[in-house]
Amino acid sequence: MNFWDWKKSNTDYGRKLVNSGLKGARSGREAFLGGRSLAPLLSESARSAVAATAIGASIGLLGGFSAYQRKSSRALALGVFGGAIGFGAGVAWENRRLVESIVSGALKNIGRVRDEHWLEKNPIDYA
Repeated sequence: MNFWDWKKSNTDYGRKLVNSGLKGARSGREAFLGGRSLAPLLSESARSAVAATAIGASIGLLGGFSAYQRKSSRALALGVFGGAIGFGAGVAWENRRLVESIVSGALKNIGRVRDEHWLEKNPIDYA
């Protein structure tokens, strides 16, 4: 097998893997949502992440005010940064079951394509 045949074969296989992963992710999302819309779920998780945002902002503000230097601009920047991290962590935590369903669907489809690819390369002869 020359380089171009190998490249085409691997490119096609990679494309199959990506497409099957995306299709599995979509099916996992639809299985979790059960026909409902994603927007209400995300807005509810954003409202639930307020506590994590406040905790992250507080930690950032406290970290910005050191005993030796009391710079309010630095404390404000660290507070905003901590709030953003807290918000992201809170939303991720609230949507963990959705992410689990999406990843599970994607991995299931990718595993199926990998098995098919392996059987193409290593045919089993039962005779």
